[in-house]
Amino acid sequence: METLQKLEQEAYEAACEILEIAKLKKGNLFVVGCSTSEVIGGKIGTASSPETANAVFAGIYRAAKEHDIYLATQCCEHLNRALIMEAEAADKFGYEEVNVVPQPKAGGSFSTAAYHTFKEPVAVEHIKAHAGMDIGDTLIGMHLKDVAVPVRISHKTIGEAHVTCARTRAKFIGGIRANYDESKL
Repeated sequence: METLQKLEQEAYEAACEILEIAKLKKGNLFVVGCSTSEVIGGKIGTASSPETANAVFAGIYRAAKEHDIYLATQCCEHLNRALIMEAEAADKFGYEEVNVVPQPKAGGSFSTAAYHTFKEPVAVEHIKAHAGMDIGDTLIGMHLKDVAVPVRISHKTIGEAHVTCARTRAKFIGGIRANYDESKL
């Protein structure tokens, strides 16, 4: 297994890369799902690792704070993929709080790390994030805005886990005669 410091650095670099490519603005929302089982080379949902989660979360959270972006973490299927985020972000975006506290085997180690790190953590059921990163094929797509665009970053893995990223863009409307703002593509 890779050192925790190396995992933290890989996560930080991957998060910085997608945040820069996605051109997120201050206060936008970034969603991350992470299977620590996959990061350490296991099958999703079989080898939850709080130590790994803390390292990966620390790297991503540092990148989000440096970019002044709100971070939401996706819980596992046992909590119906609820999300953990700062209460300030939930209030800003109008997301209704639900009552659950993630645990390593019910919510996942990654969201548990977020819950214990955030200043005022809350759980919500649904969001529409501006960009996202999926570590270990956790299926974050349901938590992105309607038009998600796949983004290839140079970091294909964090530890042993496959990394997939996406940004979102505004919907095109108007048909063949419409003109579009190239800066929003």
